[in-house]
Amino acid sequence: MHSFKALSEKFELQFGKRQFPDFPPNLYDPAQYILGIGGKRIRPVLTLLGNELFDEIHADAYHAANAIELFHNFTLIHDDIMDKAPLRRGKPTVHTKYSEPAAILAGDVMLIHCYDYLNKIQLRLQQKVTVVFNKAAREVCEGQQLDMDMEQMRPEQVNYTDYVNMIALKTSVLLAASLQLGAIIGGGSDGNQGHLYEFGKNVGIAFQIQDDYLDAFGDPEKFGKQQGGDILINKKTFLLLKALELCTPAQKAHLHDLMERNPDNKVAEVLQVFHDCKVDAWAEKEKERFCNIAFGHLDDIAVLSKRKEPLRELADFLLTRQH
Repeated sequence: MHSFKALSEKFELQFGKRQFPDFPPNLYDPAQYILGIGGKRIRPVLTLLGNELFDEIHADAYHAANAIELFHNFTLIHDDIMDKAPLRRGKPTVHTKYSEPAAILAGDVMLIHCYDYLNKIQLRLQQKVTVVFNKAAREVCEGQQLDMDMEQMRPEQVNYTDYVNMIALKTSVLLAASLQLGAIIGGGSDGNQGHLYEFGKNVGIAFQIQDDYLDAFGDPEKFGKQQGGDILINKKTFLLLKALELCTPAQKAHLHDLMERNPDNKVAEVLQVFHDCKVDAWAEKEKERFCNIAFGHLDDIAVLSKRKEPLRELADFLLTRQH
């Protein structure tokens, strides 16, 4: 069994080569650019881990992992355009460096390139793999649309269950599908695939809760971002939605006033409301709830416990990180 770090190195060794032709450069250079500015490669390595959970890693797992990483970066290019984001991983976004039309086309050709890799997978598995991949790809788009819809709504109009569903679609299903693709290639049964998918999905939701928590309460030096960045832009997060549900009418009015006026002490004032509402303690318990669901599914997978250790260690790392 390999560790996440070891598989990351193995994946990068083959994926780090140029993925696209040289000509025409105005099409392919922007696509190659985003692949070269870093990233944790979590999703493709999950595919390799999903394969190794059941059998030795097959070459097809690398084809599926490459497709997953290309799709993920395709979504980042288009998300950055929609968000008008100037930076990605500390570097200029593709549309900032090249132009919006170039970025759109680069994302499009990257999506097409995913299927070149999927078509390399042995024929007996191609249909199953493609069905899972397409379902995840469609749901990521659905999640992005729901996120944009929610951006137009006042926070108290956003139902918490609907928000969790949006996060699951936008973020978690690709983690879950990455694992399932590996399980298909590794020969996992349908039941084991289902448990592995649910493990990845619930880890993804817990991961987002942790991310929201660190943005508000984390150490900026460890987290690598300005404290309260989500608060400054009135972003709907697990913390804000739950605070509005738990706080008193006076506290709710104060939160709305802070969101509208944006005073200099906004972050400190909002954090004080969060503390008063005990939303920080709630977030820890909610993360633990999704963790328990995830690990319950991992426990139910019918393989030797020691084969699950790399997945358990990775989940523990992701969900206890401070950055």
